[in-house]
Amino acid sequence: IYLIRYAYQLIVNTSKEKRMNWQKLKKDFLAGFIVSLIALPLCLGLAIASNVPATAGIISAVVGGLIVGFLGGSHVSITGPGNGLVVVILTSVAALGAGDIFAGYLYTLAAVVVSGGILFSLGLLRFGKLGDFFPSSAVQGMLSAIGIIILGKQAHIMFGNLKPEAANNMEMLYTIPVSVTELFSHPERIAPAAVGVLSLLIVFFYPKLRNKLIQLIPAPMWVLILCVVFYEYFSFTNPANYPVDRKYLLDLPEDMSTALVFPDFAKIATGAFWEAVIGITLIASIESLLSIKAIDRLDPQARRSNVNKDLKALGLATSLSGLLGGLPVVTVIARSSVNVNSGAQSRASNMFHALFIFIMLVGLAGLLKKIPLPALSAILVYTGYKLAEPAVFRKMWQQGKEQFAIFLATVVATLYLGLINGILIGIGLTLLIQMVRIRPLRLFFRYLLWPNTLMYEEEKNQFVLNVKGVANFINWPRLKYKLESLPKGSKLILDLSLTSYIDASASEQIAVFEDEMERRGGKLEVIGVDHLEQSTKTTLTNSSRIKAGKVLAISQQDLSKRQEKMKRIAEDLGWSFKTRPIFQLVSLERFPYFKTRRIDFAYNTLWGNFKGVKVKMRDVEYYEGEFIAKEVIRSTMVLLEFDKSFPTFSLERESFLTRFVNLDHLTHITLEGYEDFNKGFALRTNEKEAVEQFFCKELIHFFEFHPYYHVEANGNSLLIFQRERLATPSEAKQMLQFGLDLAEIV
Repeated sequence: IYLIRYAYQLIVNTSKEKRMNWQKLKKDFLAGFIVSLIALPLCLGLAIASNVPATAGIISAVVGGLIVGFLGGSHVSITGPGNGLVVVILTSVAALGAGDIFAGYLYTLAAVVVSGGILFSLGLLRFGKLGDFFPSSAVQGMLSAIGIIILGKQAHIMFGNLKPEAANNMEMLYTIPVSVTELFSHPERIAPAAVGVLSLLIVFFYPKLRNKLIQLIPAPMWVLILCVVFYEYFSFTNPANYPVDRKYLLDLPEDMSTALVFPDFAKIATGAFWEAVIGITLIASIESLLSIKAIDRLDPQARRSNVNKDLKALGLATSLSGLLGGLPVVTVIARSSVNVNSGAQSRASNMFHALFIFIMLVGLAGLLKKIPLPALSAILVYTGYKLAEPAVFRKMWQQGKEQFAIFLATVVATLYLGLINGILIGIGLTLLIQMVRIRPLRLFFRYLLWPNTLMYEEEKNQFVLNVKGVANFINWPRLKYKLESLPKGSKLILDLSLTSYIDASASEQIAVFEDEMERRGGKLEVIGVDHLEQSTKTTLTNSSRIKAGKVLAISQQDLSKRQEKMKRIAEDLGWSFKTRPIFQLVSLERFPYFKTRRIDFAYNTLWGNFKGVKVKMRDVEYYEGEFIAKEVIRSTMVLLEFDKSFPTFSLERESFLTRFVNLDHLTHITLEGYEDFNKGFALRTNEKEAVEQFFCKELIHFFEFHPYYHVEANGNSLLIFQRERLATPSEAKQMLQFGLDLAEIV
């Protein structure tokens, strides 16, 4: 239906609108294909980790992609099985089955169907804002505990132990060395373990390889490709001595129609059944709402999702998935981040991703059966690590002892008492700490029940919002409603001088909203925070993205050898050089390259004037993705600021990828009469006539006879960089000279 609607638009719209819709559809098609490459192995792995058939994960992705893609309220999110639900489904299958795994699977499917109905009802009753009621430290603790549980069990399988046994989750974690030492007494495990460890190394080091060809194929798909190549090599050279035993290979049914099984509602009246329903609903809603909010921050078009509409679609998809034998459907951050970075424009990319997964399952089933289970487990080990990596614990410690205590208590409680008890203990401890901290105690209860915000328009398009008493995770939705009611492009002064207490959840959300307002052309200024704690003050004034330790390290007085050489370059030009970080970088955020990337800060700035052009060379730290999909990148960039304006364009070396992969939302064009230039460079713009006038003969010859750099223009500025890494002093000097020569031509 969605494709028919697109076809109708292409027929009846004007020629310009036709081209725009066709370009969007092509981008969604490509993004959906790229996402399917990462989704296929993850769907298989998550299902196996949940102790259900591998096809259950595929059913979840296909049903979720088609239904949520058509009926959902988010724009560029991807749906399917989620990391957080692995523990819930695993526990439910064991508890409901009482030793019979297949029976437990059928009972769990019934719980999935009921959970979907509850999610649909929550969306129908407009309860999407419930996701804001959970304290951030408790939620982070629950997610980290889930990561530890996934890592603990999957590490054993990665080392060839397919049936690890442990009394609890912590024992599963600290007995990993036992599975490693058992390799010497079980030689048949050595080859599968080698495949697992190699797969882990691939997914771990993949983000650090900033090569366009490598990055085009996601790390999980690289693992599958290499596993199939490994199998085919032995099949061709010595099929009888394939080192991986058949029991370690992925098991898929010969007839895919047999994967469709139907739930058993026989245990609907038992406590264990409803415990599973509550667990699925709780984790699915939290994971989805967190992911939706994170993806909205990445959307290049700065659109806001209709959360209640998305909940209804997720609920409907979850129930249908359960009826067909699939896992619950949630919005997933990692795949959604890939979708955004791949240039997705609309929900059609989610539908395309679902169709590609279905096609690959049916068409490549024979190849998928050649994948060792330890390879899939390695992917999940890395996923678990990202949820509970040391950086998460350090971040929570830096937020203060109270937040760290809540986080740690939730982690421990979840590991020993289960997910529901863990999050309840985290919320309870948060409330207890706030009741102790807020004095007099009556203020705590008063501001939970009565409005404590007042907003008025001070002058045209400038508003003031006063918050009185307490701002915490319970009354945050009321404050959020005020913030979201502001007109687009307006300025807000948030006055916290009458606020006696702000918790970590509210301060983080305010900092996030500050970024969102800037992306939508507005501005938020926070005043009256001098009386607050230093950790809260830092979060509110520095957008919570920069760690204090990192800032101090960059601003240190003792310069490194590289910094000394950069300083010397500046002195030779008679320019200035400073190492201190810079947080306000609006001039960079306007460029097409940063449409799907977020800038943290810049440092090591070298600047001066060259024939009336302002020149700045900086080391820039930015990131792709959000949450566990967040990957930090550092690159050295040159910015040229002119007193004249020119059109937006992007120029880089022509390659196979630039013809078929377009991530900056611009259209590829060619310049008539310059065949050599067209063969050597990929020029993209949405202002073709203006760009053709700008690229004069002298400028074209300049690019042809100089080293290749990525060059972008926006407004009155040019951005130049070469690689997604920091430049050496010699590379920086060469790039700066290129920029000066280009400035003279322009």
